[in-house]
Amino acid sequence: MGLALELGTLLHVHDFAHKFAARAATLMDATAAALLIYEDSILDLACYHDARGAASPDAATLRRFTHALRQFLSKPLPSIQSAPAAELLGPDLTTALGWNDCFLAPLPGRTGEPVGVLCLANRGKPLSEEDQQLLQAIAGHASMALENASLFTRMDQANRHWMEIFDAITDFIVVHDESHNVLRVNRSLADFIGVRPAELLGLNMRALLATATDVPGHGCPFCRTGDSGDEYVHPVLERTYLVSTSRIHADDNENLQTIHVLKDITDRREAERRYRELFDNIQEGLFFCTPDGRFIEVNDAMVRMLGYRTREELLQADVPNQVYFSPEVRQHITELMQQHGSLRNHEETLRRKDGSPMHVLINAFAVPDAQGHVLQYRGLMLDITGLKSFQSELQRERDFSSKILNHTQSLILVADTAGLISYANRRWFNIGYEQKQLLGKPLIALVPAPRRESLREALDATMAGHQVDNLDLQVMRGDGRLGQFSMNLSPMRDETGAVTSIVVVMTDITDAALLQSKLLHAEKMAAVGQLVSGVAHEVNNPLTAILGFADLLMENPDLPETARKDLRVILQEAQRTKQIVQNLLSFARQMPPQRKPVQLNAILRRTMQLRSYDFNSHGVDVAEHFDENLPYVVGDSHQLQQVFLNILNNAYDSVRETGRPARIEIMTASLGSFVEVSFRDNGQGIAHPDRIFDPFFTTKEIGKGTGLGLSICYGIVREHGGEILCHNNVGAEGATFIVRLPVASEMATSVGAAAGVAQR
Repeated sequence: MGLALELGTLLHVHDFAHKFAARAATLMDATAAALLIYEDSILDLACYHDARGAASPDAATLRRFTHALRQFLSKPLPSIQSAPAAELLGPDLTTALGWNDCFLAPLPGRTGEPVGVLCLANRGKPLSEEDQQLLQAIAGHASMALENASLFTRMDQANRHWMEIFDAITDFIVVHDESHNVLRVNRSLADFIGVRPAELLGLNMRALLATATDVPGHGCPFCRTGDSGDEYVHPVLERTYLVSTSRIHADDNENLQTIHVLKDITDRREAERRYRELFDNIQEGLFFCTPDGRFIEVNDAMVRMLGYRTREELLQADVPNQVYFSPEVRQHITELMQQHGSLRNHEETLRRKDGSPMHVLINAFAVPDAQGHVLQYRGLMLDITGLKSFQSELQRERDFSSKILNHTQSLILVADTAGLISYANRRWFNIGYEQKQLLGKPLIALVPAPRRESLREALDATMAGHQVDNLDLQVMRGDGRLGQFSMNLSPMRDETGAVTSIVVVMTDITDAALLQSKLLHAEKMAAVGQLVSGVAHEVNNPLTAILGFADLLMENPDLPETARKDLRVILQEAQRTKQIVQNLLSFARQMPPQRKPVQLNAILRRTMQLRSYDFNSHGVDVAEHFDENLPYVVGDSHQLQQVFLNILNNAYDSVRETGRPARIEIMTASLGSFVEVSFRDNGQGIAHPDRIFDPFFTTKEIGKGTGLGLSICYGIVREHGGEILCHNNVGAEGATFIVRLPVASEMATSVGAAAGVAQR
């Protein structure tokens, strides 16, 4: 009975286990005792007692002891068991514990399942019937006391755990009775007030927050209604709290206790306010919409962008049919969102309320639920209608500028501050360059080395901000030939006024320079013609005297025959000289064209007389095959003589360069309605027959030909209604020029013949 009374007062398992093990060892004359308790069906050592006063075994030995008993008691004991300690625990563990015998008594619970096992050792004698009854009685009292202690311990642990949770909650919690006196507060509220929780117990709620200015008359600043679900926002000391109120009955089930939970929502309310301000004031359109396209929320910018009057009006709009130009467009966007989960800078065209298009960039993402199903699409729209118009205008201006740059007759380059080419227009392709040959190449590399210094000085002046105009330089073409170009260099500046690049505009003046040189040569030849005309007139005076006095001497009968013979030679050569001078005067005289019937054989002979000296002195054999019955042609004798002379000059130059015996054949023939004159030589031939009649085209060295002679001949013959042809001789050296002119009519021929007789 003393044991029962003593155990009934022990409410903690630890105290109970030690007290019970000591009393059981004393009552049963044992020197050692151990109590093992089932915790979640696992047998664990609660205490170990040695009545001899010896120190308890070390932790490792006690773990081995517990493990050995677990194995032995794998099945619950039906009754008290006794055995030698070595048989039960093994010799090593028995020696470590100092045990000889061992008695095990199960502690049955109320349900019949054991709650623990009492282990006694070293009684030195077996249990009698009275000892067994005593041990069973001890085990029975211990079972009830152990269950009560375990239950109390669990309750105490749960209570402490609940209090720890109560104090760990960061929200403020206060419990008061019906008189508004504080029953409990958590540590967070006590710390906020600045005192220990125990100091607040018993205070009236009116005094709990003395700074509250709106305390109601009943005394609790947080009690508003009798509704157990009362929840509202309450400001305290410049903070905002969400107050939740609950009411529960006390232990007597009569008095009500009120629990107030104050959650600080100041930061959340501030974040909500800022979010609302940002949502409503941002200039881009924000939207929340369902997967089927209905708007859930939009901001004012979205309403304004789409041209609606109010937010509610836009929220009621049929988005696939009213905001998009077709439901298929909206479906395409939905499919993209389903595939990728988001859109990044997706360009789309929407329809305003008035039907006008609006170009936008959409950035959106999907909001899924816990199962992964899409609940909403949230995103932002940026109105780029103005940007699109600006881009279109900029593209048109860029195309316009590009067409101007690429189709202008000038060559345009852009070079950076280091003098490297960064742009070249298409005209450079016409002079043999490709884009990759120019980009990144130094600008001065296009100019021959002797003139690079001039270009470098011009670049330096342009980098200094000056304009350089009309700089004439030779530039290397893509095929390696040099051309003459006029350059204009202009600086390009940034917004700060610093020079960032150089624009070079180049004009090809090669042909103009060549034309100028040829015009100078033509002027020189015109001056020579005037000089020849003056000399011819001066020669005519003494020549007339020579002819006159020679004729007088021939009429002298006393003149010997030998002298008369010499005078005949003088008269013949003087007459020949007179004819040559007349031909020079006729060729050099500037006369308006006169079309009349002419005989080509006579024109050819006069032309041959002009070059006969050169032909004879340089060994050029000239063969004449003239048709004496050649019909007349209508033309200007001076112009035709110029044509024949140019052809003879070219043939003469060609045959002299071969190094073999030179020969020129001139032949006239009648071809029905045409008269043909051919000039055949055995010279070098024609290198470019297709360009032989082009103006300024010549294969001669500079200063020896202008490239205009055959071009003028071509024009004269075409004006006479004829044609001029050329070809290289087949199977032989040299080339042949052919001039064909139409035959004059019979009436024109008779008029021409009469005029010729009258002149004679």
